[in-house]
Formats: sequence, structure tokens, C-alpha cells
Amino acid sequence: MLNTEFKKKFDAEPDSFKKANIKLDFRLFMKKMDSIENVAMIGALLKVRNIEDLQSLKSPESIFENSAEKSLVFEKSADYPGGFNTLRQEVASLFYTGGVYTEAKTVKTHVAFIVEKDGSISNVHAQGDNFTFNRQAEIALYSVSGKFSPAVINGNPVRHQLRLPLTLTIED
Repeated sequence: MLNTEFKKKFDAEPDSFKKANIKLDFRLFMKKMDSIENVAMIGALLKVRNIEDLQSLKSPESIFENSAEKSLVFEKSADYPGGFNTLRQEVASLFYTGGVYTEAKTVKTHVAFIVEKDGSISNVHAQGDNFTFNRQAEIALYSVSGKFSPAVINGNPVRHQLRLPLTLTIED
């Protein structure tokens, strides 16, 4: 809708100088909208993380229901539809690079997360040198639309921890 309104205003303007200003206004407006959306996403991430932390306080057991599951061999590991490359592409498409503040040309992180028995993602934690890159990686992973097929031990779905390494290269 916003795109359409700016386009109407742009097309109706005969002066090329004013058209350039309308185009600039549109870009600045969209950048501010991205920033507002990013702040909302960070707020949602904090809420999810707080809920997960409170749940872990209520049940002090490890992420696995019993420690014997750690040593068992998975009949089937948790898998994303289309595989890890598809997951990586979806995370990249959801990633908000405008929210990453860095002087370095390349930033890296490792995102650890749990695939629950129902295939949903929980307990997403990114570890890397850049705080803002870590937060954006967590938001992107929580925003993934597809569900995993859960890991299986003895024919039963189980929670499974996975890691996804991510790298962002900033080009001038």
C-alpha cells in the first residue's frame, strides 16, 4: 500500500527535482520502517528468550529429558525440509543486515538451537564476536517458516540440539 501511494505521488509529479525528492523520501521512510520492525523483532526475541529462561528455571533438567538420550545413537537426526542449505538460504533471506553494526568486513557466529519433538525451534543462542550480528541471527532463525522433522531414537521423536554456522560479508 505504501509503495502504491508513493508511486502515485511520484507519477503525478511533473518536476524531476521533486520526483527525486519523493524517491529519496520513500527510501528514508522504508529504512525507518525496517528499523522499527527490527526493534519490534528484538523485543519479541527478548520475550521468547525470557519465557524460555523461566521455563528452564521451573524444570531444572537439561535440555534432554534424560541424560541417557545424549549417549544414544539417533536413528534419524533432525532435518529441515530441503536440508541445511535450504535452511541457510531461508535464514539469509530473513536476515536484517541493517541491524548489524560492525567495522569488520566479515562477521561470523555459530547459532545453537533445539529442535523440539514437534519440529519447532527453541532455545536459539548465537555465539560470535559481534553482538548485533548474533541478535539478528537469532531473530532470523526464530522467524524460519518451515518446521524440522524431529530426531528419532527408538522410534520416538526426541529433542535434538543443532548448530548452524553463519557468516556475513559486508561489501562496500
